[in-house]
Amino acid sequence: MSTVNLTENVDVRRAEDRFKSRFGWLDSKHSFSFGQHFDRSNTHHGLLLVNNDDVVDAGTGFDTHPHRDMEIVTWVLEGSLVHQDSTGHNGIIYPGLAQRMSAGRGILHSEKNDSWTIGGEAHQDPVHFVQMWVVPDEESIVPGYEQLEIDHELLSGSLVPVASGMEKHDGASAIRIQNKYAALHVARLQPGQSVELPEAPFLHLFVPRGSVSLEGAGALTTGDAVRFTATGGQKVTATEAAEILVWEMHATVAA
Repeated sequence: MSTVNLTENVDVRRAEDRFKSRFGWLDSKHSFSFGQHFDRSNTHHGLLLVNNDDVVDAGTGFDTHPHRDMEIVTWVLEGSLVHQDSTGHNGIIYPGLAQRMSAGRGILHSEKNDSWTIGGEAHQDPVHFVQMWVVPDEESIVPGYEQLEIDHELLSGSLVPVASGMEKHDGASAIRIQNKYAALHVARLQPGQSVELPEAPFLHLFVPRGSVSLEGAGALTTGDAVRFTATGGQKVTATEAAEILVWEMHATVAA
């Protein structure tokens, strides 16, 4: 991991420029190279390797598949997602519930839009979620899982640490990830509400829904993202009800 020789940069990436995968049951949009989509110049920003914006039809989803040495954070915007893994964890992820899976030395899991298999009535509602992957700062750890309800904290209209490995968030309402250089913040903003971005060598701002104005860059709408290098502190103001996801990263993947 490295942070040397950085030049200040604010790189706006528009929603329509994302890679897209559609398989009938899945509408997935990728901020970085993923699956069949590869661009050597777009493999990560800082420690963030995956920022997938997914909509999955009811009764479908991702069958059991493996992961290794990756910190995977899932944030549901609408609907519900059922998680099951080879460590014995299973449960329903829904808006306001943060979930982290540490793949470590190897894990199998599935993610499906079929909450009625655990409880409740069948439905036809899609699930909309963002899944983000960051590299761990230690390989081959014991696989792990954590989830935490933080819906109440999000009512504050401020940036809330949702997933973090940084010491400054010890004791905060955040699930823990295995990387001491990274943290995910979330804010739900009503029109006119503002938050200030943290200062960090690398930031990634994603607008999964709504519209905001970014100081110095202008309007951002649903699906837009911004990659900041060697800068921070800009104000983000909602122009309509919006939700933003902000990765604060103090290192990057080694070249």
